[in-house]
Amino acid sequence: MFFNCDEIKKRMNKAGKARSPFLFAVDFEMREGFFITDPLSQREVLFDVKGISNSSPPPPYLHPGNYLFEAFPEDYQSYLRRFNIVMEGLRRGDSYLANLTIKTPLHTSLSPEEIFHLSRATYKLYLPGKWICFSPECFVRIAQGKISTYPMKGTIDARRSNARETILNDPKETAEHNTIVDLLRNDLSRIATSVKVNRFRYIDELKTNRGPILQVSSEIEGILEENYLDNLGTLFFELLPAGSVSGAPKEATLRLIREAEKEPRGFYTGVAGYFDGKVLESFVLIRFIGQQGSQLFFRSGGGITANSNSRKEYDEAIQKVYLPF
Repeated sequence: MFFNCDEIKKRMNKAGKARSPFLFAVDFEMREGFFITDPLSQREVLFDVKGISNSSPPPPYLHPGNYLFEAFPEDYQSYLRRFNIVMEGLRRGDSYLANLTIKTPLHTSLSPEEIFHLSRATYKLYLPGKWICFSPECFVRIAQGKISTYPMKGTIDARRSNARETILNDPKETAEHNTIVDLLRNDLSRIATSVKVNRFRYIDELKTNRGPILQVSSEIEGILEENYLDNLGTLFFELLPAGSVSGAPKEATLRLIREAEKEPRGFYTGVAGYFDGKVLESFVLIRFIGQQGSQLFFRSGGGITANSNSRKEYDEAIQKVYLPF
């Protein structure tokens, strides 16, 4: 099931050419991942991708109610030290947008599998004993000769006064979103033609156990070559790692991220997806809980620009530590 990324690319090409369904995931560092053929018939990895799922209905006793959920985030000064490393890189011109993430220990009365069943999310993936993801963010969708991506940048508490106007008019958030749209438009242009932005900075509301939040996204689309399914893996890997969770320019920003974060991210902020034989639905592995023994860790973060305020960025990363129910 687990392979290096070159092998996963080959298997995606082979399955695409044969129009055979598969499930896959690739880590952020593009070192390893998993590839599963005929994914609906197996139970090693549970998934739900836009309603297509191999999981059984949850037991009748399981419902959102009273449960324990405690987060123990790093203190602001610890975050600030890593934030300053990123800011120094931005000032040097190494990057103009870098995604900085944190790792927050959790204590909850819910098991990871219970969290999987209870979560309301467009994309869910559970690797028992390793991690669970309940992502709201599409990476790319490939269907009927077109490729689409939906970068998600900008988060705000929906209960704030004039929340929509505030997030859409914030200069830092606007600049960050513009940068990601330009980056992903350029990424798609490497493998597609007639690339265009269909929707710019639209808002979705997400419900969480800590209250509703607003997320800002855009939609970008391009046209693929005629035999795109025969080269599905090759085309897909041209787009990695995901720009919305790395930054721009990619190579220099990845070096800056490694310097600031001090450890590999693993599958967090990697990508995963399901191919049904015709359509590839893929998503970014955010809203992610990792498991090390009995300890759970929530991974979260946000984009840093030269105009970022360290306290606001810290607060946003903490705000993203939630359960989607």
